[in-house]
Amino acid sequence: QTKHKSRTTHTWGVWAIYMFLAVNLSEEQVLQQACPSCDATQICNCSSMDLDFIPTGLTAKITVLNLAHNRIKHIRSQDLQQAVNLRALLLQSNKISSMDKDSFRSLGKLELLDLSNNSLTHLSPAWFGHLFSLQHLHLQGNSYRDLGESSPFSSLRNLSSLHLGNPQFSTIRQGNFEGIELLDKLWIDGGNLIQYEPGSLKLIKKVNHMIINIRNTSVFSTIVRDLLHSVVWLEVREIKVEIENKSLVENSTLPFRMQKLTFKDASFTDQYVSRLLVLLKEITTLQELEVIDCVLEGKGDWNSKEIQSGGQSFVERISVINITIQTFYLFMDLEGIESQINKLKSLTIASAKVFMVPCKLAKHFSSLQYLDFHDNLLVNNRLNETICKDAWPSLQTLNLNQNSLKSLKQTADSVARLPKLIHLDISQNNFGAIPDVCEWPKTLKYLNLSSTQIPKLTTCIPLTLEVLDVSSNNLKEFGLQLPFLRELYLAKNQLKTLPGAAPIPNLVAMSVRRNKLNSFSREEFESFKKMELLDASDNNYIWVLPVLVAVGYKYHAVWYMRMTWAWLQAKRKPKRAPAKDICYDAFVSYSENDSDWVENIMVRELEQACPPFRLCLHKRDFVPGKWIVDNIIDSMEKSHKTLFVLSEHFVRSEWCKYELDFSHFRLFDENNDAAILILLEPIQSKAIPKRFCKLRKIMNTKTYLEWPLEEEQQEMFWENLKGALKS
Repeated sequence: QTKHKSRTTHTWGVWAIYMFLAVNLSEEQVLQQACPSCDATQICNCSSMDLDFIPTGLTAKITVLNLAHNRIKHIRSQDLQQAVNLRALLLQSNKISSMDKDSFRSLGKLELLDLSNNSLTHLSPAWFGHLFSLQHLHLQGNSYRDLGESSPFSSLRNLSSLHLGNPQFSTIRQGNFEGIELLDKLWIDGGNLIQYEPGSLKLIKKVNHMIINIRNTSVFSTIVRDLLHSVVWLEVREIKVEIENKSLVENSTLPFRMQKLTFKDASFTDQYVSRLLVLLKEITTLQELEVIDCVLEGKGDWNSKEIQSGGQSFVERISVINITIQTFYLFMDLEGIESQINKLKSLTIASAKVFMVPCKLAKHFSSLQYLDFHDNLLVNNRLNETICKDAWPSLQTLNLNQNSLKSLKQTADSVARLPKLIHLDISQNNFGAIPDVCEWPKTLKYLNLSSTQIPKLTTCIPLTLEVLDVSSNNLKEFGLQLPFLRELYLAKNQLKTLPGAAPIPNLVAMSVRRNKLNSFSREEFESFKKMELLDASDNNYIWVLPVLVAVGYKYHAVWYMRMTWAWLQAKRKPKRAPAKDICYDAFVSYSENDSDWVENIMVRELEQACPPFRLCLHKRDFVPGKWIVDNIIDSMEKSHKTLFVLSEHFVRSEWCKYELDFSHFRLFDENNDAAILILLEPIQSKAIPKRFCKLRKIMNTKTYLEWPLEEEQQEMFWENLKGALKS
């Protein structure tokens, strides 16, 4: 009793203090008491403060209000009445179960509303009736079972992305999406969706990217029929594919819009793989098929007659990444599907325990130009059969990174059968030894032999190369004659001197970072007549030159030497390219180790936005045959912004550092805002080299965008990024 009385007295005491403050302080002071992080920046962060009410004192100054992760249960009509300039309202992860119908009446400028992960048991059209500017709406993770009898979204004419559904969500009715015509992204969490009225999604004329979590395969088939004319990219998650033998295009007229289909966290059996392949051929616009993090309960015993009966496949690009096949060692040779693969141009099968491709099948990949088999179980005798005579006749790029290849000579003999091969990545295979002579394709220009345990270099290396990467080995010298070589990567070896210039007369860029160099002379450096970039940092320099040079080294003389040529050239150009010469919204600088996030997540989000952003990526947009340094500089100058994707990998990357070097001169030192920083993972500002003083200052002041791991926060990230790109 005494404890209860004490607790009651304390509660009333707190309430009395709050009431006193509410009467005697200004609105802004009251708000400051309830939410100390509300400040003059127009951004009010009141998240995770144990609030069970929306604080009073909100004014027209505030544009962003974050009330996520509190204990708010109800929203009243007066709570947000004065916040007329709100652009973003984050209410996710509260306990909201009810709202007055005019709670958002004054929020005509609101662009983002997040009500996800609350306790709403129904959705009322009245809530959204005055949100004329709303672009992004998050309603997932509540308790409603349906969307009502009509459309809750009929007033949202500017809506760009919509995320809805929950474990209880079971029904979609005709008319539920009335009022929505165009969406960049639609995400429906419909894992327990059992009732779908045909035609319900047909009201939306175009969706760039739709994600649906769904388990009911008959509902899935009906939904696909409704989406053929509207969705460009359909991503299906969590489904156990047991599809009925009924046309997916039944009663549908051409032209279709669907170009890409992704299955993620799905499971398949052999029987239904055969049926699915037949049915997908009816979608004549389908160009790309992805299977990611899925399970195949079978061994490739597919019905080839059934597959062939549907005619030719129109798919040009297939990616199978991280698939689990319990009995992969029993996987069959897929005989009979040869007629279905001769139009394929790109094939990725990664992290899938592939140990061979039968020669007979490999010969039918007649149009394939790109083949990625990284992180698999290929050994040399199986590779010899996989790349048999006349197999893969059009192949230009081959990635065999991180397999189980042991013999470099046998590997070379195998790939020598590829008459058009230009790019070869055989890094992270444990070769150990290197022969004196190897046979390679005469067309080979790019070879990656990094992290392969080779102790030296011999004339096994082909004379035709333009780019050679032998980083992270145990090399003590480099004396090869490679007359066409332009780029040479020798980082993380045991070199004590620079390579001689005479055998590599056309070299433009070289990295000897993290070796055992003690010093090198100006004459050695200048003997490389065409050199534009030399990275010789992180070595064991012993400087015996004048004090000026010693001081120069202390202040990163190696870096200045690397930069001198590119900087002098750039100084002769105008500070900014004329508007008519701007080709891209942003040049993207990133580490190859972060390419999955950049190319498969960020690029899709930005380039498939409405309107789309134009991004410049080195892999795709650099001019073939042009010096890489010129490519970097020209791309930055022809881009409205330069976007850096920062991570630990970025800090360690040779080329990222160079791009950062140039931008630090070109962008930061011109006092403009052309650089945008994305923090992909936590990284200390001290990890950024000291010479980038302005960048380190930016990192310390937190004026960068952090990539959130929580999906509900990612929409805000994309909006902030798109806003920065447009500024």
